[in-house]
Amino acid sequence: MNAVRTGSDTSQFDKADIAASFSKAALSYDSVAELQRQVGFDLLEKLPQSDAAVVVDLGCGTGFFGPHLQRKLQPDHLISIDLAPGMLQYARAHRDIEQGSWLCGDAEALPLADNSVDLIFSSLAIQWCENLPALFTEVSRVLRPGGRFLFSTLGPHTLHELRDAWSTVDKYQHVNRFVSYRTLSDFADQYFDQVTIAEQERVLLYGELRELTTELKGIGAHNISAGRQEGLTGKARIVAFKQAYEQFRRSGDGKLPATYQVFYGELING
Repeated sequence: MNAVRTGSDTSQFDKADIAASFSKAALSYDSVAELQRQVGFDLLEKLPQSDAAVVVDLGCGTGFFGPHLQRKLQPDHLISIDLAPGMLQYARAHRDIEQGSWLCGDAEALPLADNSVDLIFSSLAIQWCENLPALFTEVSRVLRPGGRFLFSTLGPHTLHELRDAWSTVDKYQHVNRFVSYRTLSDFADQYFDQVTIAEQERVLLYGELRELTTELKGIGAHNISAGRQEGLTGKARIVAFKQAYEQFRRSGDGKLPATYQVFYGELING
């Protein structure tokens, strides 16, 4: 990835790895994407009453929210964009979108004309963008004056239990890292006239750790960072990891928590 990044000279994510991981997860995604649906519906509730003629679903994934966007906003044209070809293929086959189009593209290099979009909706997608200046430059470029970018994304506290448990076992990076509220807000302020970002913590509960790890694999969001361990993980290390995660089991209901730090943003173009 060639980019000026958020305070780092090295890339954590590889776009080809991201596209391949989510393409592979297209068939299983909707069956395990509980958090993604919850956050996406919350973001839908934040959509303004508008007469947006051209709407973009950025990082559309399986296209789940496309019909909801059409019903709520009734745009003349809905453009669904995703980096993963497999996700787009699934979405086109399973979502009935009138007056819509599907584009395979990168949020940091949008395949759209200048000043061509009224509103961009993006739920839990831009956390895979390390180059925030490129992302915000592109979003600002394609939005018309007064256009809005509504997004949800993940913060660095996400899955801290998973990260902490692995840190007792080895020095590899097992959990994807995401940008902080301050970093996100500071960059947004440079590119948009009005910036509103809110934070929310969501905790999902599991009876067994394998339920969480299976879910992460099913949505394609398991560890795809550059610092991950390659190859198989030894049985003894897996046992040690599971034992370390047990420290987080709740006494009241006996459940294992997985915490997600979610940011909701509304950026208005100048």
